[in-house]
This record gives sequence, structure tokens and C-alpha cells, in this order.
Amino acid sequence: MLAIGEFSRLTHLSIRTLRRYHEGDLLEPELVDASSGYRYYSVDQIPTAQVIQRLRELDVPLADVRRILGASDPDQRAALVAEHLVRLEAELARTRVAVSSLRRLLAPAPPPLQVELRAEPEVTVAAVEDEVGADDVGAWFAGAMAELEAALGPSTDAGPPGGLYDNSLFEHGHGRLLLYRHSPEPPRRGRVRPVRLPAVELAVTIHHGEHDGADVTYGQLGSWVVANALTVAGPVRERYLVGPRDTDDSAAWRTEIGWPVFRMATDLT
Repeated sequence: MLAIGEFSRLTHLSIRTLRRYHEGDLLEPELVDASSGYRYYSVDQIPTAQVIQRLRELDVPLADVRRILGASDPDQRAALVAEHLVRLEAELARTRVAVSSLRRLLAPAPPPLQVELRAEPEVTVAAVEDEVGADDVGAWFAGAMAELEAALGPSTDAGPPGGLYDNSLFEHGHGRLLLYRHSPEPPRRGRVRPVRLPAVELAVTIHHGEHDGADVTYGQLGSWVVANALTVAGPVRERYLVGPRDTDDSAAWRTEIGWPVFRMATDLT
């Protein structure tokens, strides 16, 4: 049997940490002396202590650590660890995007935004449309895109897909979202149906990179509109020129953002 101090030296876990693991039902000593309260561990508990420490280094919640240690099936343990690693990778991706956006915002002299004024004609497209919450946009988008591809096929001859985002989606956290693809004869299949997009004038720019960092480009484009044109009611339009469907390299992604405007009489070029 090993006293807690000896076990601490062998596992590189502090006595305080070992006591916390005991109190949290993660690693109970082999023996607790009834009179002195001293904790004693066995050599066989060293690997378990090291597994717990590795899991905690990965920020696995204590409840999940208990589930992993309590799983008798190795495949189940591996699945629980893999599930947490997927969450970690998503968090790391969000952190990377946030850092990149902060660098853009804090740059002493950000490059000027390239904006084009464009008149879009009325057009009928194949679309999926729904009321969506801001937190559900990613999942909804993936499902709607899959339905459009199933209905129209994978051909890209008609150009890139696009989306319309209702103002209330940004203002209130929920609103109408429409995802579309061009088609000479838009079908009706499942949620896919023909939708007429009205003619509109847009102030258009390109967002480069991860979609999660598009808010910075939105802000820059909005500032340009305030200075150069009159914004009008209507959904913001996006077109996905290059995206996850085209390449896994997020640095190569290109999203066109179109802000509905009314041209002023002055020259905006």
C-alpha cells in the first residue's frame, strides 16, 4: 500500500488533487484509516490516476470522466472520449475564427473594402425556406442544402447556391431563412419548391474564409452602405462562391454578401 504522499510522487498528482478526486468519487483510495483518516492507494491505481489526469487536461467534465471510468466496454470508453474530442475540435475552430476576426478588427489600417453596386433581376429559383433560430442556422443549412442537391442533382452549371437572411434573424435571434439554387424548371419535392426572388439593388462585397467570421465583413459593408447609399428593407443576400462543398481549406472559402440599397444620386463608384 502507498501513502497518499508516495502515490502523489508516483503519479505527479498533488495531494490536494488526489483528495479532490476522492471527494468527487473519481478515485477512491484502496484504504482509509478509520482512526487517522489517512488515505492509502495500491500500485494498481496508478494507471487509473494517470487516465483521469489526461482526461482532465482535455477539459473532460467530471461527470463524463466518471462515465468513461465506469464503462466496462473498451469500445464504449473510446466512443465517449471521441465524442468529447469532437467537441474540443469545434471549440478550437471557434477560437481560431475569433482570434482571426480580432486581428482584423485590431489591425491599425485594415485594407479598404471592395464594394460593387449590382442590380439583380427578378428570378425564380428552387428553394427551401423556413423560420430558423440563430443557433440552429448551421444544422438547418446543411439539411436544406442536402435536400436541394437531392432534388436538383450535384450539377454546378447553374452557378453557386445562395441564401436570403431576414433582418429579424440578426435583430431577434430568429427569422426567415431561404436557401436556393438556380434551376431552369424548379421542382416541387419535399421542402423544395419554386420561389420568385424579386429584383433588387445590392451593395456587394466578398467575405474571405470561415463563415463564422463573416460578422466582421458584415460590419464593414454596413459602414460602407451608411456612408454611400440608403439601406432599404429586405433580406441580406449571400452567394456561396467557394465553400465546404468545394474544398476543405476554409481559407479558400468565398462568400458574396449583398446588402439591399437604394442608390443615391451621387456617383458611388
